[in-house]
Amino acid sequence: MVLEIVGYIGSALVVISMLMSSIVKLRVINTVGSIISGVYAVLCGALPLALMNACLITINLINLWKLSKKQQEVFDLVKVEGKDVMLKHFLDHYKEDILKYFPGLDPEHSSACTAYIVTRDAAPVGILLGEQQGDALDVLIDYSTPTYRDCSVGRYLYGQLPSQGIHTLRFAGTVSEGHEPYLKKMGFVQEGAQWILQL
Repeated sequence: MVLEIVGYIGSALVVISMLMSSIVKLRVINTVGSIISGVYAVLCGALPLALMNACLITINLINLWKLSKKQQEVFDLVKVEGKDVMLKHFLDHYKEDILKYFPGLDPEHSSACTAYIVTRDAAPVGILLGEQQGDALDVLIDYSTPTYRDCSVGRYLYGQLPSQGIHTLRFAGTVSEGHEPYLKKMGFVQEGAQWILQL
């Protein structure tokens, strides 16, 4: 019975890993699930299953190593105008997902907005839209694509903003339940109706 539970746990972790939007989380959880499933397979004498799990573990570890080598060197920050063609394309493409985190907000906001695109290997992976007031930015949209929703885009972006003359980020209005954990993880503090981060 205990052995069967171990097998179920390993299988469940492998399945759960496929639901992760973050590549790193997917690889880590899949590796743990594969290790548990591999142990179960060895104890049951199912050598083909054990071999498959050994291959999965190796593949995951190699890819995690490659990801760790890339993370510090691939992001770039591009300041754009509100009517920028690439920005409009990005907003149109991810509109439904953006509205999950910023309900009621029209992604095609004022052309007077301060707008930044974060790229990885020259591909857009995140955006920041807001209205700058002195050295503060009233944030309208702070969005990362599902694949890069591991806070790496936000950490890079917030590290670059002081050089752009922005030292305070403010989220006003209602913050969705899905976005609140991100704000807390990034160090925002709730002050009344606002979430504020000093950079």
